[in-house]
Amino acid sequence: MTAAAPPPATPPEPEAAPRPAGGTFRPAATPAAVWRRARGLLLALAVLVTAGIVLAALDPGGRHGRLDPRSAEPSGTRAVAALLRDRGVSTRIATTADAAASAAGPGTTLLVARPDLLGPRARGTIRSAADLSGGRTVLLAPGRTALRDLAPAVHTAGASRTDTPAPDCALPAARTAGRAATGGGLRYTTTAAGATACYPDDGRPTLLVLPSATPGGDTVVAGSADFLLNEDLAREGNASLALHLLGSRPELVWYLPSPAELRDGAGGDASLTDLVPAGWHWALLQLLIAAVLAALWRARRLGPLVTERLPVAIRASEATEGRARLYRRAAARERAATVLRAAARERLAALVGVPQSGCHDPAVLVPAVSARTAGPDRDAADLLFGTPPATDAALVALADHLDALEREVRSS
Repeated sequence: MTAAAPPPATPPEPEAAPRPAGGTFRPAATPAAVWRRARGLLLALAVLVTAGIVLAALDPGGRHGRLDPRSAEPSGTRAVAALLRDRGVSTRIATTADAAASAAGPGTTLLVARPDLLGPRARGTIRSAADLSGGRTVLLAPGRTALRDLAPAVHTAGASRTDTPAPDCALPAARTAGRAATGGGLRYTTTAAGATACYPDDGRPTLLVLPSATPGGDTVVAGSADFLLNEDLAREGNASLALHLLGSRPELVWYLPSPAELRDGAGGDASLTDLVPAGWHWALLQLLIAAVLAALWRARRLGPLVTERLPVAIRASEATEGRARLYRRAAARERAATVLRAAARERLAALVGVPQSGCHDPAVLVPAVSARTAGPDRDAADLLFGTPPATDAALVALADHLDALEREVRSS
């Protein structure tokens, strides 16, 4: 006899994956779930990027900084550049001190828009051009640091408190213009021989004209640049003063220092916002708005609702009894009576054929219920729409009367 072959070995059952202790098991996030969570943020980023591209395409380089002759913004100076062009004065923009100095000559007016932003090397280059070119140099609101290199004979004398002072000098350009917005900035004093002081504020001039070492040249120091701005050009004598000061030569070199000019050390009066291009302010504002909207969106939606089975089943009678005990403990007889009457009205409305919209209207429900009972309308109205009970016994009696009314309607 041959021995029976042993039964094949049963493979071991795989062990169940361990569940985390103290909580429910959470499955790993699927790619679909990750996409559902991230698609809103990705959509917002796509809209932001698209809006930025569209804005850049619609306005390529259309925004410029303060005192820029290409800018039509209120703080720009395109209007005065256009008036000068109509009078035959060409405007050339220079962004480096070397370019401005090489363009300066006897037939040019060199305007330094923001002298306080210049570093020592740039200030020295402009000073040499002002002394040797034989033309006019206009410095707009230079502070103490800029004056030390560009006009050593001039010193600041505090802030001006008058926005549009009177000329009060013999300078033909000032006498023709009259009052102008040279105030609101700085006042000056000077020890230079032959200097002309105009537009004084409390005895200190806000506009100086200094003779240059080269015959025919001079330097104009203005305490404020407001008389050149687009928003102020049409006020008082601003336009006349600007045309006389900047249009005395056939060519105007408008020097706007670039960030590269600040590498050798900027003046102490420059702030961080002065170095940020104007277009970046709008971009930062859009990013801030997008971040706030994303934060509000994520704070509102904390995730999808998830149903969870209760650990035990509770009978309806027990839930009703528990709620009744809570009402009794809080002495909420009015709230309990309101709930009892509302439920009775809804059930009675279905029995007497009143639509759901009229079940809480006494004029609709009470006649229909009274027609199915022996009592008068007043009794049904008191039961269904009466005053709240004052005691627990009255509340129990109300519940009994409502049950009796419902039984009577059902049996009729």
